[in-house]
Amino acid sequence: MAIRQPVVSVLGHVDHGKTKLLDRIRGTSVQAREAGAITQHIGATEVPIDHIYKVCSKLIGSKKFGVPGLLFIDTPGHHSFVTLRARGGSLADLAVLVIDIREGLMPQTIESIRILRQYKTPFVIALNKVDTIQGWVCEEGRPFILSEKTQQEHTLEAFNEKLYNVIAQLGEQGIGADRYDRIDDFTKAVALVPISAKEGEGVPDLLLVLIGLAQRFLESQLAKGEGPGKGTILEIKEERGLGKTLDMILYSGTLKKGDTVALGTRGAPVVTKVKAILKPKPLDEIRDPRDRFDSIKELHAAAGVKISCQNCEGVIAGAPIQVVKGPNDPAVKALVEESSIKIEVQEKGITIKADAIGSLEALAFEAKANDIPIRKYGVGEITRRDIVEAAYGDKKNSVILGFNVTMSKDAEAELMNHEGMKVMTSQIVYQLIDDYIEWVDDSKKKTDTDKRSEFSFPAKFKILPNCVFRASKPAIVGVRILAGRVRPGENLITPDGRDAGRIKSIHTGEDTLKEAKQGDEVAIGIEGVTVGRQINEEDVLYVDLIESAVKQLPDLDLNDDEKLTLDETIAIKRKEDPFWGM
Repeated sequence: MAIRQPVVSVLGHVDHGKTKLLDRIRGTSVQAREAGAITQHIGATEVPIDHIYKVCSKLIGSKKFGVPGLLFIDTPGHHSFVTLRARGGSLADLAVLVIDIREGLMPQTIESIRILRQYKTPFVIALNKVDTIQGWVCEEGRPFILSEKTQQEHTLEAFNEKLYNVIAQLGEQGIGADRYDRIDDFTKAVALVPISAKEGEGVPDLLLVLIGLAQRFLESQLAKGEGPGKGTILEIKEERGLGKTLDMILYSGTLKKGDTVALGTRGAPVVTKVKAILKPKPLDEIRDPRDRFDSIKELHAAAGVKISCQNCEGVIAGAPIQVVKGPNDPAVKALVEESSIKIEVQEKGITIKADAIGSLEALAFEAKANDIPIRKYGVGEITRRDIVEAAYGDKKNSVILGFNVTMSKDAEAELMNHEGMKVMTSQIVYQLIDDYIEWVDDSKKKTDTDKRSEFSFPAKFKILPNCVFRASKPAIVGVRILAGRVRPGENLITPDGRDAGRIKSIHTGEDTLKEAKQGDEVAIGIEGVTVGRQINEEDVLYVDLIESAVKQLPDLDLNDDEKLTLDETIAIKRKEDPFWGM
């Protein structure tokens, strides 16, 4: 069976060496030319099988494989992986998760694992930067299993300590992993391949594991699909002399210059013609090629190319592209279904925005897992309209979560008009979710505090013996607060429901207090009563509650003593009105 090269996505935490690894595989220096040495755009590189034979010669000798090579995709962090959709799943057939052996699992590593699980994408782990282990002696391009045999005992001890630390961290995430050369069944454990992207050590082992896994487990999946080309758009860019171009991965079938194609947009697909197909040379990079692209007439899957079309208006990253016969081709209708964003919405909920379809769905997936309702969603920057529409929900839902997107100037100006509105943006999906949950909790606490200040709260205190400082006008007595908080201005009642005056002031020593809380012993001035008549030493008095306020109290965060005091106060009030507070 003729099989295509598998699409391999490289992902992991920032600065753990993703692009450095690919630079080593293809012999380029893309990373050095990137802004801040951080990947800004999605790239694709074709690594032919002959190059792999050359790199892996010390491990495989003259052995041959049926896989024609590997098509690597380098992403600006874990998040762009989710933009690479195909057939409603992941575009990648395999993935390489790069982990710095010194740092272990970091936030984006954990998110990468979540995404790989969500899309059920098989992956291997490149345990990078073994060259940083004290005493480790590297040899450029040497296989790890040969390198290990030459290291000193104390160096191997340091290496194994870090290795097993990463294995333990992976175990906490529910991932069973081990060194690739110790695994008997690759369907039951994730392969760890120690490497140095900087020196090239272990890279032969990694390529061999990827080729071996593709050959053994993905053969049917990689069967060369004949017929109309199908692909995924990575990015839309302006190129001098070409205008707007599309970087894309062709994962199935054939694409020819002059073909009619349907391109996914936020609405109806654009049906247009392919003007040019520009293919980087083998081991070169679609994002930042060393050599000029080859202009070709025909392309077979799988391949990463740049194409120019007559019309790209409205096309979005992550959208599908498919060769069609014309606007009425049934495949155009199917493309609408594939491009459609399947996110459950509710009448009340937050707004989410993301840079691409796949990342939007990833954000919605995490929101649903955390019981966060979504009312509105969209791809692209946060606009003024988004702000206006989101601002009219209740405070909890007057929120926009933006994944890898910016706000327009109009949106920033509009946001100033909505004091209670919250916009949160991040490049880590679960960080956005955590930030939102924390904000909701903080808002609830603030709301509870505000409500406590709006009306009286369940509270009671005991008049202490031998602590009557004045009998009347006002009575001043020493008390211990048994539950809740008391403030000046609150009316008091006795356990049998009689009026017990009104708090005029609260003092401790010479200081006047705005409130006293549970456990405090303070002096309270009470208007309208006389000690020895309406109140006495050792009496327990309750704050008199307003019936309308009582109905809101169960929604607030009451402690056990406050709940008991509320029940006692309601019981006192119902002696006179059986339906009070209902």
